[in-house]
Amino acid sequence: MNNTHHQYVNPLCKRYASEEMQYIFSEDYKFSTWRRLWVALAESQRELGLDISAAQIEEMQSHISDIDYDAAESYEADTRHDVMAHILTYGDKCPSAKPIIHLGATSCYVGDNTDIILQRAALLHIKRLLVNLIGTLCKFANRNTALPCLAYTHFQAAQPTTLGKRATMWIQDLIMDLGHLDYALEHIKLLGCRGTTGTAASFLELFDGDHDKVKQLEQKIAVKVGFNESDIYPVSGQTYSRKVDYYTLSVLSGIAQSAAKFSNDIRLMSHLKEIDEPSEESQVGSSAMAYKRNPVRCERITALSRHVTVNALNPAFTASAQWLERTLDDSANRRICIPEAFLGVDAILLLYINIAGGMTVYPKTMKKHLDAELPFLASEHILMHCVKKGGDRQVLHERIRVHSLEAAKNVKTNGGKNDLIDRIKADTAFALLLWEDELKQMLNPEKYTGRARQQTQEFLLDVKENVLRKNKDLLGISVDISV
Repeated sequence: MNNTHHQYVNPLCKRYASEEMQYIFSEDYKFSTWRRLWVALAESQRELGLDISAAQIEEMQSHISDIDYDAAESYEADTRHDVMAHILTYGDKCPSAKPIIHLGATSCYVGDNTDIILQRAALLHIKRLLVNLIGTLCKFANRNTALPCLAYTHFQAAQPTTLGKRATMWIQDLIMDLGHLDYALEHIKLLGCRGTTGTAASFLELFDGDHDKVKQLEQKIAVKVGFNESDIYPVSGQTYSRKVDYYTLSVLSGIAQSAAKFSNDIRLMSHLKEIDEPSEESQVGSSAMAYKRNPVRCERITALSRHVTVNALNPAFTASAQWLERTLDDSANRRICIPEAFLGVDAILLLYINIAGGMTVYPKTMKKHLDAELPFLASEHILMHCVKKGGDRQVLHERIRVHSLEAAKNVKTNGGKNDLIDRIKADTAFALLLWEDELKQMLNPEKYTGRARQQTQEFLLDVKENVLRKNKDLLGISVDISV
């Protein structure tokens, strides 16, 4: 019996990442890209005068997608070389073109150029998710622009803010990530065709010492595979600099960091019962505690973000350890760390979009938490108000200090409510200086949120004009995650 469950399966593919991202790093995408590069090489060599026929190129073009993986596996078992195995497999499909496939090239011609093509495709996919996430969070921030909530420093109660203002901080992090991503997309380039040590000696020999034709060859190939003719690193060894991989994974690490910050904030607010992430009607929170509703999607973001952030160290070590023009201690590591970084961030952003678009906010609980702390926050305003009415500042300050300590003791020691206002109202020192309607106004949370509402409105207008409008063609993703 064929047992499909007896081997390890990467959870990033089994449980988390999208089919789109899995396809970008699939064997079909990779090896068909190798073949497209071989076609581009042959076409360019023919255009520059080498003896390659149109029939040979047509034959190669007709077999870009029908890859015989069994044959390739058999060849690799014999040759111990994956590129050579696929050259032979392609040659079996293209007998007339077989002599000119991979002409003058080294393995990195297909390997490294394909890696760049895949990274660019994956970055474009991530950009689409990121822009849609920013748009989703902008809607959330706009809905909650003026909703007061208790702010925290050190997770201790601090001056109030608004929920919309808090969301702008999540958005701002993502906009920084988008800028980093755009920079990486703008500057990522192909290896070109450089030969064994990056000197292009084999191609110079093919073109009888014509340096211009060798340069044109790279430019033609770049255009044929969707890049500009200038999108080629000007110098290299056999491979492109492995710092490129570090820069790419740094972008992904940054996104993971931003997502983890968001997910941890939601986990804290979930504990406070101020926000819930989306949950299905039949979703189970705990196998033992039936009443529980855990923030499992946010926890998953935190877990995946940790993996992506740590994973960014891999290309850093690889880039620093390359020997002279080429060493192969990068290959096995890159096969794992680059796809996993993209798969991880893809999964993270899908979760983030789902959560941001489906959170439930509990304003009454937020007000309860505000009401518990506002008496302390209002105490300075009460003091100054009473002084303006003729009260003795030092006497009133001392009375508020004593009452505050007693109120805090009642909360912490007795588990009671914050009764500071009741204590002040009962104190004869304040009787003629503080009226009920004045006190009520001083306990309005909006009095203490500063420019939070205005900051949010100004920020969202700027994001709409300079981010969302600029990337409007990428908008339109709706994500539903059932578990």
